[in-house]
Amino acid sequence: MSRRTPALIAAAVLLPLALTACSSSDGDTTATGDKAAAKSDGFPYTVKNCGVTTTFKAPPKRVVTMNQHVTEIMLELGLKKSLVGTAYLDDQVLPKYAEDYASVPVIAKEYPSYEQVLATNPDFVYGGYGSAFTAGDGRSREALKKSGIESRLNTESCTKGDQPMDTLYEEIRQVGRTFGVTDRAEAWIKQAKADNAATAKKLADLKPVPVFVYDSGDKTAFTAGGEGIGNELIERAGGTNVFADLDKPFGDASWENVVARKPEVIVIYDYGATTVEQKKKRLLTDPALADVPAMKNKRFAVMPLSDAVLGVRVPAAVDKLAAQLHPGATTP
Repeated sequence: MSRRTPALIAAAVLLPLALTACSSSDGDTTATGDKAAAKSDGFPYTVKNCGVTTTFKAPPKRVVTMNQHVTEIMLELGLKKSLVGTAYLDDQVLPKYAEDYASVPVIAKEYPSYEQVLATNPDFVYGGYGSAFTAGDGRSREALKKSGIESRLNTESCTKGDQPMDTLYEEIRQVGRTFGVTDRAEAWIKQAKADNAATAKKLADLKPVPVFVYDSGDKTAFTAGGEGIGNELIERAGGTNVFADLDKPFGDASWENVVARKPEVIVIYDYGATTVEQKKKRLLTDPALADVPAMKNKRFAVMPLSDAVLGVRVPAAVDKLAAQLHPGATTP
């Protein structure tokens, strides 16, 4: 999976993250250019994101999003009018965003070229994975800046040792500040915290289930490590990630270690050209995995990839995964 390769992730997680406090009132979804209006929305606003410090005098007006989870963050915050282009879906957008998403031009099926980005005349580019800003493809944040275009990278790609759910809250908070819609961001955070608390209450007396995430891979297993939202999602859903000691959001694990760690449930990430059934077949027909408890009992859980990255789907995804790990026990 090119956009989340271990090499990119290993480089990205070394970058620092500085959290920025929040204090402003709600604003329009697009900047008016009026200085007084900008000040009332809390501008100028300075934020440090993945090692890049930016001062916004007003909300960006023309935005390109690259990667689905950041597109959905923008749509959740009511910012469709700010979007002039989007790219790279992993799966279908949520039904609640379908109409808004349909109104945004898709400038590339996967990552757009630098020229395709420039053709939209953006003033801001928001990337979901470090690969969105790959220098070798001409889309580095430095190159964009030279063209007068500000940028943001989803902070899962540059955070290490933090609590991922708190990182998600801060991601939403900072995007809300950047676009002058603080009240919308804070309302989402409040609801997310309530949803997470409700799921935790249902799971309070249940024993965690050992879980192995199968994203992709043949010679090795590309899986969820212990540093990303995927690991916290498993823990909050009443599971234990058997590769939580992998100190990055995603990484490769040997099949020997999969066998040795005896997962009782395998969570399959659903995206791309390889179907869930094809992934199950690959696992079930591998004789080396025959003694794995999850294989013996054919216990699988399925998650769309967009549920398992740092975006607005996470609170609902925790509850959905909990229902698969503890069937019958999480019904209200």
